[in-house]
Parts: sequence; C-alpha cells; structure tokens
Amino acid sequence: MNAIVDDIGCSFTHWHLRREPDGIAWLAFDKAGSSTNTLSADVMAEFARVLDALDAAPPLGLVMTSAKPAGFIAGADIEEFTRLDSPAAARALVARGWQLFERLAKVRYPTLALIRGHCLGGGLELALACRYRIVVDEPATRLALPEVMLGIVPGWGGMKRLPQRIGPALALDLMLTGKPVDARKAKRIGLADDCVPPRVMERAARMRLLSGAAPRTLPWMARVLNGPFRVVVAARARKQVASRARREHYPAPYAIIDIWARFGGDALAVPAHDPAALEVIFASPTTQNLVRVYQLQERLKSFGKGGDFVPRHVHVVGAGVMGGDIAAVCALRGLTVTLQDQTVERIAPAIARAAKLFERKLKGDRRELRFALDRLIADPQGHGVARADVVIEAIFENLEAKRALFADIERRARPDAVLASNTSSLRLEDIATVLADPARLVGIHFFNPVAMMPLVEVVQGEASAEAALQRAAAFVRQLDKLPLPVRSAPGFLVNAVLGPYMLEALRCVEEGIAPETVDAALVDFGMPMGPVELVDTVGLDIALAAGKALTQGAAVPPRLQALVDAGKLGRKSGEGYYRWMDGKPQKGKATALAGLAERVLAPLLEATRRCVAAGVVADADLADAGVIFGTGFAPWTGGPMHFQQSSGKVRMGESPILSDCMQIANNKDG
Repeated sequence: MNAIVDDIGCSFTHWHLRREPDGIAWLAFDKAGSSTNTLSADVMAEFARVLDALDAAPPLGLVMTSAKPAGFIAGADIEEFTRLDSPAAARALVARGWQLFERLAKVRYPTLALIRGHCLGGGLELALACRYRIVVDEPATRLALPEVMLGIVPGWGGMKRLPQRIGPALALDLMLTGKPVDARKAKRIGLADDCVPPRVMERAARMRLLSGAAPRTLPWMARVLNGPFRVVVAARARKQVASRARREHYPAPYAIIDIWARFGGDALAVPAHDPAALEVIFASPTTQNLVRVYQLQERLKSFGKGGDFVPRHVHVVGAGVMGGDIAAVCALRGLTVTLQDQTVERIAPAIARAAKLFERKLKGDRRELRFALDRLIADPQGHGVARADVVIEAIFENLEAKRALFADIERRARPDAVLASNTSSLRLEDIATVLADPARLVGIHFFNPVAMMPLVEVVQGEASAEAALQRAAAFVRQLDKLPLPVRSAPGFLVNAVLGPYMLEALRCVEEGIAPETVDAALVDFGMPMGPVELVDTVGLDIALAAGKALTQGAAVPPRLQALVDAGKLGRKSGEGYYRWMDGKPQKGKATALAGLAERVLAPLLEATRRCVAAGVVADADLADAGVIFGTGFAPWTGGPMHFQQSSGKVRMGESPILSDCMQIANNKDG
C-alpha cells in the first residue's frame, strides 16, 4: 500500500489525517496490508508522528475512526508479543503504549473515539485516553480489555483510566474476566458518552466534540472506592479471584488488582521483584501457554475461511435438547431455520427454550426477539429439506433410524446441500451405506449446552468429500463457533477423552472417595467443573450409554447403574451423585487427597495421546485445541499434549504428576 500524504503535508502509511474547513481533524486508522487494525510497533511510531503534526498545528478537535470494515482496533499485535525475548523487551513494549496514550490524554484540543465494531485491548486503552467516546449501535460493536485471557495486564493505561471512567468494581470485573460489553451497555455504564445508529454517527461525533461538555463524573461512592477505600475493593476482588483461580496458575488477575490498588494502574511503577511486576508476568509459563491457546483458537477459526459458502437456510431434524438448541443458535445468528419432528407438540418445547435464549442474548430487544422467533419455523412435515443449504440430523442414537432418515433426506434435498449428522457415537460410514452419494455426508457434532460451548467437531467419514467438509466448517464459523476437523472414530476426539476421565472419577467414588473431594481436586487443577458434577449435568443415563459405547467393554461402575435404574439421572431429575436444588448441586465438605487429580486425569491424557496416534486429529496442537475448547481443560497448561511435553514428567506408560506448576516454570520450553 502506498503512503498517504495528508492535507498538512505529512506522509503516513497507516493513518489518514484530514482537516475540515470548520477546523475538526479526522484521523482514520487503516493498517496497511492487514484486514484488521492492530497496534504494532510501526503503527504506534507513526501515531506519535501524527501527534507531532497536530501539535504543530492544533485542530479545533480530533475524531479518531477506523477505515476498516472489520472494526475499530483489535488491540496490540499478538505476533509482536510472541517475539518478545526478554523482560526488558516486555517492559519497553508497555512503556511505548503507556507514554504515547498519556501524551494523547494531555493534548490541548478535545479528542473523540468514534467506535464501530470491535474495540479491544490496546484499542480500548487508546479510546479511554480520548476525552469522549461514541459507540455505534450495531451487534458487532464490542468493547473489552481481554488481556487477562492472554495472561497479561492492560498496561497502556486501561488499569488507570477504566476505573476512573466507570468505577472500580465494574472496571475490575471487566478486566478480570476479559468479557466484552456491547454498545448499549457501554453507554449505560458510562464507558461511552453516547450510543448512536450508523446513519448519524459522524454528525453525533462532531456535535459531541464541539460541545465543550466536561467528562462524566463518577458518583460520590465510586470516587471514594477509587480513592481511600480501594484497599477494601481490592481485598474483595482478590477473594473472588481466589475462588476461581490459583495465583500460581493464573498470576495476571492478581497482578491487575495489585497494580490498580497499589500503583494507580501504572504497571511501569511496579518494582521488578514484586509478584505483580511486568518481568514476572511476561516470564510466567501461564502467559506463554495462554498465548498459545489464543493461537490455537485462531487456527480453528481459519478452517471456516476461504470459501464462498454462506448458508441462509438450515433444516434440523429432531427437536430434542440437542436438535432444538442447534436450531435456536442458528436462528439467533440470523439464519432461517425449519425444525422437524413427528408433531408440532414435540417441537413446541424447543421453541419455548429458544425464546428464553433469545430473551437472554438479545437483552430485551423486543424487535430483534420477534425477528429471531420468526426465523425459527416449526416444520413437522419436513418441507424445509428441499430448500435448505444445510440439513442436520439430531435424532436419537439408533443406526437404522438414522439410515432411514438420510435415505429420505437425500431424495428430497438440493444436490448442493450439506448433509450432516450430529451423532456422537455412531460411525458415519455405517450411516452413509444407504446413500447414493456417501461423499455428501459429514458430521457436525455440537456439544451441550449448544449456546455456550464454543467447539464443534466437523467429522470426516471415509467417503466424505473435501468440499462438503469445507462447507460444514464455513457453516460452523457462521455460527461464531470453532470448527475442529476430526476423523470418524468412536467418540471422535472430545467424547473419546471425556469418557475415560469421567469413568475414572466415578471409580474413585465407588472406592469411597466423596464426590465433593473428587470434584474439588480437579477444579483446583483448573477444570471448569468437577467430573462427577459433569456426569450429573450431562445426565447419568447419557453418561451410561456413552460409556458402554466408548469404553469397549469396561465395567460400568455399579453405583452409576443403580442410580440410573432408580431413575436418579442427575440434574434433570433432581438427584444423581448429588441432590440438586434450583439448578445447583448441594455439596458437602471436600478434603484434600494427594495424587487424586493426577489419577483422574491420567486416562484423559492417555486417550488424547491415543487419538493423536490414531489420526483422529491431524496433530497434537489440534488435539490440545479440541480438548481445551471442547472440555474446558485447564488453559494455563496450554493443553494436555503440550502440558505433558513441557512438564517433562509425563511419558507414555508413566503416572503423570500434574500439580507441580514450578516444574513447568523451570522448563524454558514451557
């Protein structure tokens, strides 16, 4: 891309600067050679030159925008971050952004960030350094400081300015979770000064810039909590973080609290020996592993790119929990969905669940809620098959029933439609025997709960055509989920590793270890939910059936069989290994038991190695991605395969020792 010469004679590559006759300057960010705006070293250096030019001839005001359709700013350049080779380099990277945004915050003229699309990390820190922020009211507009997800801290001013803008309690919540807010919430909490539709955004920006309005003032109590009472807020935040994550596994959230509470949000002020110091954070194996997890996620996203397949109509057969929820997620993402089952009465509960999902996700937007419900169409006769771009079978796990269904679907579906099964235990090859063209059949395997789980396995049978697989992956990405290519095998990847893991946990219970103790050991390791609670949540009947299908004749734990025989199926029946009240398991006290986590995780690790060796996934990295995003396997480890390799302790045939984080820290390849 050629350099742009702006109207005051300066040459810029990534920034387009123009002045209007009324004195307002407009600065559009358009990173050369990239579809996304990221704040790389050369971009930041050039921004400093832009500020030099504006200092030489100050405008009446400055509006900062993006020239990219993809959004405002996605944050810092992650690739540059991964190339940091020393603590000094990490400190220099933080200092560069901190000093530049401090300079922006102190310019003599008013500044405004006009935010349309994603505004993440360093992008939000830049916007916070402006006097005003206007957000565009569109679904794609999201604001977040997600650095904690990479094991780092918002070092370019976010820890200082966000609490000043919205109050410390809410600011810490956003920084410690990394979760985004949409345009309307940004306005509601005071992060944005206004939320406007696209058609008036430039006029609104101009009016706000010239208004002379003082920045929003926090309520008195929030100012007190930001000042003399910040130690109280910090103590409460540390307690909440400690209930979810250990400091040795996830140091970044603790560092965020400490840097805000003790150093006013200035990471550069923290002494090098302090646990919250940049040198400690950037050298942490967790940081390296969480960056690895981010890169694995980007690799999964890439599987849905590069084609021109954009489905508009999805037909789902089976309105049970899985089928109905798949249909709801598709409708929520803007697709027309026809949902088939034997009668309208069987479909009605799925539509009722969908309405609750839409209400929750659309936050009371009645217009969008109505549109989403209109897109979800009950279709007991299956007329939608003939019009659909994607047909998904989600009926019960019976081979003959699925064969009969697909034989009928193939006769009625369009020749170019994707035909997919959501089966979790049957071989695609066995289902495809009835098809005239078995190359059309692929697996698109969702996980429960569909709306929450990010991973979807895209399953390749022996005859599956590459074009059909690529279309299936594109469809998964259209739902904003992560497609994982797997080969047809019992349990594919995720269920193949979860089955032995849950079975081992239940064996521990059979031996007299309390379910609470088993679950606590695995949560302490970093799993999002203990394995016994997971069995109760999935349903004991489902766990029993899957266990028989996937464990190749292994003995079923007697208590599991007895509970199923008694109709105690877990959460859905109110009792399983736990009693359930208001959707929560009623747990007793857990006790610490040395080696318990290692024992329960050993079959999962072995199953992951086995899947890689058998070619269920293409390589160990994809196995790590699948197990992390499909099971919630502790992200601080970088994934089961990476963890075993980097720890240097777990080898084939040996008992893994998983609790010694410092051994990973001492391994320079960790």
